[in-house]
Amino acid sequence: MSAVAQKILVVGGNGFVGSAVCRAALSRGIEVTSISSSGKPYKTPKGHTPAWVERVEWRKADALNPATYADILPGVNAVVHTIGTLLDNTQYKQKLAEGDVMGMLKSIAGRGTSADEQPSAYETLNYETAVRMCEAFVASKPVPGITHVRPFIYVSAEDINRPVVSVRYIETKRNAEKKIEEILRSHPQYRGVYVRPSMIYHPHLRPMTNIPATIFDLSARIHDAVPSYVPMPSPALRWLGTSVAPNATDKTPSALVSMANLFSIPPIHVDHLGEAIVLTLDPAKDIHGVVGVRDMRELIGLSQGGAETPTEST
Repeated sequence: MSAVAQKILVVGGNGFVGSAVCRAALSRGIEVTSISSSGKPYKTPKGHTPAWVERVEWRKADALNPATYADILPGVNAVVHTIGTLLDNTQYKQKLAEGDVMGMLKSIAGRGTSADEQPSAYETLNYETAVRMCEAFVASKPVPGITHVRPFIYVSAEDINRPVVSVRYIETKRNAEKKIEEILRSHPQYRGVYVRPSMIYHPHLRPMTNIPATIFDLSARIHDAVPSYVPMPSPALRWLGTSVAPNATDKTPSALVSMANLFSIPPIHVDHLGEAIVLTLDPAKDIHGVVGVRDMRELIGLSQGGAETPTEST
């Protein structure tokens, strides 16, 4: 593989996805700086500090305030934006990490569901932080030696969570993708990559995700294996969602389409996601635009036929 990048900035490197990106980058000899609202290094849910943490530069910064991180941007080859929220009630992340099923259900039950409510966490974390970061990145002048087109990687999402999760989640993700692409269109020395994971799991770091990931991985494999003329749940839901569901639009399809995606798109292990994100940085691959789960599996050389658990790293 060609050289990927010399140094990257990971926004939210102490989080679930961000830490996987840091690990994957370090394994390829890439220097990593992480910024987050706390600035604290990554720790496992049990409070352990893995050895790789010492190799990351941890910085406290506000993604909405470029003055707090502008000095970093000229010296990095790429920015990877990993922060966001699935629910307007952001406490669900702690409950998920702790394996607190009841606490997680309460967080879901307390979510904002009306588009009129305009949940601030969705707008702020999923949209505003990414757009502000992208604007600051393209405004920075790279130091001498950075000659390749600099990628801005935005961790977006597949539409698999409705109707359990508010439609504002996927809408703010798609709006961010669109706005970032508009910004980069007038800056040819930058390229946008929009990574869309499905259900992200890890059997040890987030044990609550293991059983549903196993179920939906099996569902995706069955859907892939069965001939198209055999009736299956995903095609039926997709047909209903696009043909007869009221109030569906191209921008926001019916929740039935989201359910169809859940049954047919395989989950992804967080370490596979981190590895795929780092591979999109490779200037030789010149990857632009949307990168779906099957694209990620192809990038990392994983068979499309089923799940494979990577070697666990802590």
